[in-house]
Parts: sequence; C-alpha cells; structure tokens
Amino acid sequence: MTTSERVLTGERADLLQSLGLHRGFLRHTVRGLTDAQAAARSTASELCLGGLIKHVTLVEHRWARFMAGGAEAMESEPVDWAGMFRMTADDTLTDLLARYAETAARTDELIATLDLDTVHPLPEAPWFEPGAGWSVRRTALHVIAETAQHAGHADIIRESIDGAKTMG
Repeated sequence: MTTSERVLTGERADLLQSLGLHRGFLRHTVRGLTDAQAAARSTASELCLGGLIKHVTLVEHRWARFMAGGAEAMESEPVDWAGMFRMTADDTLTDLLARYAETAARTDELIATLDLDTVHPLPEAPWFEPGAGWSVRRTALHVIAETAQHAGHADIIRESIDGAKTMG
C-alpha cells in the first residue's frame, strides 16, 4: 500500500502536509519557465531555480537514506556539492521536477511507515555536535525546514526573472 492509498492522521499527516506545502511552493516558482530561464542566475547569487530544485532533491534523497539506514546509508553515494546547484546542458526542468517527484514519493513513504522515534547517529561534520543523533521525526522536520528555506530563495530568484511571486 502506498502513501497515497493510506489515510494518515495525526503527526504523520501533519509532517507530510507541511512538507507537501513547501514542496508545492518550490515547484510553483518554476511553473511556466523555459529551461534557459530555470538555469539563469537572475540575482547576485550563484543560485538558479533549476539548481535549487536539483539541490533540494539531492538533499531530501540523502536525508531519506539517513531516515532508513543512518549516516552510512546517507553517505554511500558520491555527491557533487558544487554541481548540485547548477543546471547543466544535460538537465531539463522537466527531468529535474520528475526526479524531485520520485524523491518526494520515497520520502513520504518513509515518513508514513518508519518508526518516528528511531534515532540514528549523525554523520561526522563540523556543523553537528559530536556523537549527536536525530530521530526520523527530527530528520523529517529538517527536510521541511530545508525545503521551506529554499522555496523562499526560489521565490526571490523567480521574482527577479519576470516579477512572478509564489504568494501575492
């Protein structure tokens, strides 16, 4: 049974509703854009809308792997940290959005089924307290925060392209 076939209530429903809302805001920022517009750097930042979609997809994918299997699973695939923020000549907005939708479905399934109290030690990194761990719940909240933050970035970038805004 997939997440879409289940009726979720309570905390799981709240987590998925919040994550879905912010994903929707992010996807809305690229509605109607060409690949060239999605790849354009329209502000002083290095960021582009397609690159943000690519980044959020990769980050969500990695945290989903963490939820399911901890830091080892999260870090088992190589990451092009600089390239994840850019659209390459091989990237299309359609493909980036499709990968994002696939990643979102996997994350939603994990949030719907995993024990939210399961804790995994965080990977070693200067921004994490040594020896700290996050529950599946805490990880889901982090993905929501990351998605919301980048949806805000995307809104500013989109507005600078053609004046369109997610809200307003």
